[in-house]
Amino acid sequence: MGEMVLLKRKGWMNTVVLALALCVAGGTMGLAQGPGKPAGSNSNSGSSTGSTGVTNELGEAVQAEQQLAKPGPSVTPSTSTAGSVDPSFHGSLVRDKATDGVLALSIDDAIQRGLRNNLGLILQSSSEKQASGQRLEALQKLLPTATGQASIEVQQVNLAAYGLKFPGLNPIIGPFQTEDFRVYLTQSLFNLKSFQDYLAARHNFEAAKLTAQDARDLVVLTVGNAYLLCIADAARIEAVKAEMDTSKVSLDQANAAHEAGTSPRLDVLRAQVDYQNEQQQLIATTNDLAKDKLSLARTIGLPLEQKFELSDTAPFAALDAPDADKAFQQALKQRKDLAAAAETLKAAEAQKKSAFDQQLPHADFAGDYGDLGETVGHSHATYSATGTISAPILQIAQTHGDELVAAGQYDQAKAKLSDQVQQVNADVRDAILDIQTAAKLVEATKSNVDLANEALSEAQQRFKVGIADTLPVSQALAADEQARDQYISALYQHNVAKLALARALGVAATNYKDYLGGK
Repeated sequence: MGEMVLLKRKGWMNTVVLALALCVAGGTMGLAQGPGKPAGSNSNSGSSTGSTGVTNELGEAVQAEQQLAKPGPSVTPSTSTAGSVDPSFHGSLVRDKATDGVLALSIDDAIQRGLRNNLGLILQSSSEKQASGQRLEALQKLLPTATGQASIEVQQVNLAAYGLKFPGLNPIIGPFQTEDFRVYLTQSLFNLKSFQDYLAARHNFEAAKLTAQDARDLVVLTVGNAYLLCIADAARIEAVKAEMDTSKVSLDQANAAHEAGTSPRLDVLRAQVDYQNEQQQLIATTNDLAKDKLSLARTIGLPLEQKFELSDTAPFAALDAPDADKAFQQALKQRKDLAAAAETLKAAEAQKKSAFDQQLPHADFAGDYGDLGETVGHSHATYSATGTISAPILQIAQTHGDELVAAGQYDQAKAKLSDQVQQVNADVRDAILDIQTAAKLVEATKSNVDLANEALSEAQQRFKVGIADTLPVSQALAADEQARDQYISALYQHNVAKLALARALGVAATNYKDYLGGK
């Protein structure tokens, strides 16, 4: 998603830039031959040879641009099984109030704030608490339960109301008082179903705990992506400002040439349009940065009215891509979501056994001990003890139905775990490929920027000395702007790919600095 946002902002120029780059190449060849010279003329063979070299280099730049137009690495946090993004990881709880000053925010500060305030992590932690409570509830069914009770009862009984009449005996008895202080105890002696239910609850709790730990990796990936996107926006603003300064120089040259009578009004108009286009682009990129900073603030729990600036940049730092097979084996050991899925499978297996065990007998004990009498001073100890063995006799449909439900849930958990293992394998290999590709794109686009700068400088010099109009300058300016933009995009993709590898290996929350900084 993040990569598509980057490409969409320049998407309307993709088709045009290819034509412009070709025009720059063709225009440079024509201008090198001199105005009015045929294409096959040998009158300026030295210039033609140099122009051919530039043309070949610009052709390579066009190829690099075509590569950049292809989809890059996935940069959105997603669950391995469904591939869907949990929107809660883009929200947060705001715990602090905005300050008057401008906050200097580093990527480490942003990630630490996200780990404290991100809504996705908070919800997962709450789910862990719920699972812990359910585990204790299931455990209580296996433990003794003791309750205490104290009662004082005053009665007056009318024997006649019960049909008891005795000559010479008053049917009204009482009032009389009874005091009872008693402790009740119940204990499950043998119940396999309750035991399997407890095992299932315990495995579900472990799964919830591991999922909460895995959520920390997703927070790092989400916050890191948002921060890197803001860095890319800031770099674009600086690039557009540089292009605007360059277009202003071209505009001043066009005005001077027109006033001197050596250039038509069309050159001035074309340079003016280029300059105003850069102004519009600056407005758009500034707005993009402001909106992406709001998204970053939402992710880490900053008040939206809080002003902050990015204190970190994201320069290119090469990362030695690990061996895919070894990295996959490492991920199998470290990915918390895989461990959580394994615990979920164990819980489903326990539920499957519980469904079968409900048809088995179970033994229970219940007893009480207390002091019963008219008053405390006129009382005596009493007690009772009861042992019970119970077994279902006729509930075939319910038992079979529960077994089918539990078996279906077990099959689902087993299939999801198997698929998730393969998804982790794919995540690792995708991240490694993305890092390798993005590193090559950084190198190609950096060369593209140098070529485009050279072409722009040459076009400006030719216009300045009066051997060309402003059309090659306008074309070269557009190609230079696109080259800078694609270089920024390549840097962004490379850094996000390194974060994605850290997440694929299950170490994003602990070792993200190592991956962003390179090894």
